[in-house]
Amino acid sequence: MIQVVLVDDQAVVRAGFKVLLESEPDIQVVGEASGGHQALQIVRRTNPDVVCMDLRMPAGDGLEATRRLVAERQNEKPAVLVVTTFDLDADVFGALEAGADGFILKDCEPEELVTAVRRLAAGFGLVDQAVTKRVIAEFARRQPAQLPTEPAHHLTPREQDIITLLARGMSNAEIAAELVLEISTVKSHLTRLLPKIGARDRVQAVIWAHRHGLG
Repeated sequence: MIQVVLVDDQAVVRAGFKVLLESEPDIQVVGEASGGHQALQIVRRTNPDVVCMDLRMPAGDGLEATRRLVAERQNEKPAVLVVTTFDLDADVFGALEAGADGFILKDCEPEELVTAVRRLAAGFGLVDQAVTKRVIAEFARRQPAQLPTEPAHHLTPREQDIITLLARGMSNAEIAAELVLEISTVKSHLTRLLPKIGARDRVQAVIWAHRHGLG
């Protein structure tokens, strides 16, 4: 059973998501929160598989909550699914930097939300490609002087495989499955890879990959 916590300041949104998700035989909503601070308490108590996180909430910042959830999680749990709208590009960028595992639009089809929850619970990333492009553009606009520029020729074939899949929005688990590797091996490759290309984090690595025709 996939256990989910819903975080949104609008009760009607939480209610709708709960009805939709619990209509599936393999999904259970184990907690609801109207803000980031409350979300942290509920997640610590329930240890869910997935947290559906709104970003802008009066009762606590969803971005900071995402950052803390990612820092505190164990064994890749919980995965954080950011539920967003196109007019929040800067916030989506921040959530990606904070380590969110997936993004989905609030006006998505019901089955898309269900699929997103299942994918994240299984350890796979989910980044809407339209959102990805806008996030990359936002990053480039905000930090042009900090973007990595190292050439690609010094990467090993395996490192090129990994960064290509990373640029396609895959999580560590999804990359591992695609390349038939252990997740720990993928993490080790990424740890060595980031300094090689002058990237501080995964966001910069994705931008670097797109600039070098990878992804």
